[in-house]
Amino acid sequence: MALNDYAAALKQGRRRYQTALTRGQYPYLPVLDDILSYTEVVQSVSLGLMDIPLSRIVGTKTAGRTNAFADNFMPLLSEKSEFGAKWASLYDHQVSDGIRDPIVAYEFMNRFYVQEGNKRVSVMKYLEAYSIAGTVTRLIPRKTEEKENRLYYEFLDFYQVSQICEIWFTKEGGYKKLLKLMGKKAGEVWDVEEQRLLRSIYGRFSTAYKMAHGEKLELSVADAFLVYVEIYGYERIREETEQEMYRALQKIWEEIRLAEQGSQVELVQNPGTEKASLLTRLIPAGTLTPEMLKIAFIYPKTPETSGWTYAHELGRLYLEQAFEGRVKTCVFDRAGTAGEVENAIDLAVAAGCNLIFTIAVQMAGPSVRCAVRHPKVRIFNCSLRMPYTSIHTYYARMYESKFLIGAIAAALSRSERLGYVADYPIYGEMANINAFAIGARMVNPYVKVCLEWAKKRGTGARERLNQEGLVFISDNDMITPRNASREYGLYRKREDGSLENLATPIWDWGKFYERIIRNLCSGSGETDAHKGKKAVNYWWGLSADVIDVICSKTMPWETRRLIEFLKHSIKSGSFQPFDGLIRSQDGTVRCGEGESLGPDEIITMDWLVDNVTGKIPEFEELTEEAQALVSLQGIKADEGSSEK
Repeated sequence: MALNDYAAALKQGRRRYQTALTRGQYPYLPVLDDILSYTEVVQSVSLGLMDIPLSRIVGTKTAGRTNAFADNFMPLLSEKSEFGAKWASLYDHQVSDGIRDPIVAYEFMNRFYVQEGNKRVSVMKYLEAYSIAGTVTRLIPRKTEEKENRLYYEFLDFYQVSQICEIWFTKEGGYKKLLKLMGKKAGEVWDVEEQRLLRSIYGRFSTAYKMAHGEKLELSVADAFLVYVEIYGYERIREETEQEMYRALQKIWEEIRLAEQGSQVELVQNPGTEKASLLTRLIPAGTLTPEMLKIAFIYPKTPETSGWTYAHELGRLYLEQAFEGRVKTCVFDRAGTAGEVENAIDLAVAAGCNLIFTIAVQMAGPSVRCAVRHPKVRIFNCSLRMPYTSIHTYYARMYESKFLIGAIAAALSRSERLGYVADYPIYGEMANINAFAIGARMVNPYVKVCLEWAKKRGTGARERLNQEGLVFISDNDMITPRNASREYGLYRKREDGSLENLATPIWDWGKFYERIIRNLCSGSGETDAHKGKKAVNYWWGLSADVIDVICSKTMPWETRRLIEFLKHSIKSGSFQPFDGLIRSQDGTVRCGEGESLGPDEIITMDWLVDNVTGKIPEFEELTEEAQALVSLQGIKADEGSSEK
């Protein structure tokens, strides 16, 4: 019986051997001694006796038995050889009593190489066991800037708290992101039960991923697991069976495929630029009408308590006027937690809503989970550069308005110092700050912008700017009805302490929503050809008429004329703020003469231009509310890292 199994294992080995040769690959087990001959090891650490995941055992320590195995540890020697007889004997022993003698292995770069026990590993891999006991010595290489080396040092930090080695990410930041999704703090040591739970969950997921033929993708099990946890939530998957995970994986397979492709997001920068196709499986292109839509808006707060929510509520009311009597809308507010968001969406679907807008980045995850449950419902989330195919995202190119505000401030101010209050260090915010500074410098080449953060712990941003004696300040873009204040847009502080509002950027969400619906009805908007195949982000600006700048009637005519000229130039595409020579605070050239920054470079800016004084706050400096948002969409989200 054991010899028959050896013959089956031999068949697997020889098939793998031939495949490797055909692909021009080394067909035998890699040898650690050969690898170490050109690698500097700085430390050797005994890990003692541990359960080694068989998936992480990849080779042998010395060259002695290399040619006896294919690179998958399946045998290559004849059934009649002494090697074959010993393998078969070990197989019988494992089936009847279990192999208990630990192997001896070395761990290098989170891969294990066997010194004693190669045949035991071969038998256990053939039986598709999960792990094998072994005495392990870890060999730590010198720290370098190579990606694989950086990944390994991230793994070492993770292993120090978790004692788990089966999870290996191929992208930087994966371990920190997993810890956040699990609700773990950096440096928090796990107990044995927590270790067992994650091993169990990950083992079940690995099986489910294999059932879904994940090995055909160029995406590791760990990378796919991170997507799975991000969408479904760690608490929800704790008790899932392999079959349940398999079925859940099938529902988000396009999200997995997107992660394989690098989570690229297609930016649609002008309405109507998408290729027309089928809207849904039920409604052919061009036959959808506003009357067929019932639209729900999900708010984290009420319009009375949040300027951000109030702006979107104005957009909803505009929508009802634009399609008077033709569309139905409803509101679900106070959805501040992920559970409340999902519950609100489920209630909206139960009420017959087939188009749903969730207006904050914190709602992206719950929106994806609901989109998976309700595939015939279109869900849009107001966020920037979120890599999901199940939903579409939308946001405004607010930096264009901020550029104009900067030009106005420099034109009206007699000082060479302007103030700027920013909220969160998230995607898009650096572009807003930098565009303001560049716009100001176009009018006054000597101007400096003093930056303060409203969501930073300690003394308030406005108090700090007041202490600096600044008169012209760019502040919040929106008013909160319950706490109305004149500290919004661009204002001037008079000597008596009163404020004069000069100009303000406008987020015209009503026109944004109107354009989305008209795109849907024309067949050029969110289509099934898009949905499920790529992540789409509607990123519209002045050219789409969804943002603007409103100026005070007291503004000098010459300044108003300049702003109208610049606005028209941006709208027509003949000018954009991030053109020409741009240097960051450290003197680095970020954009050369005759060049322009691309959309991704603008969105993901993590630097400030050289006429800005101030810095991007560290994660620990932010308020708790800000940390939660930055963790989702911050420019330093992997380090620690909008609703406004």
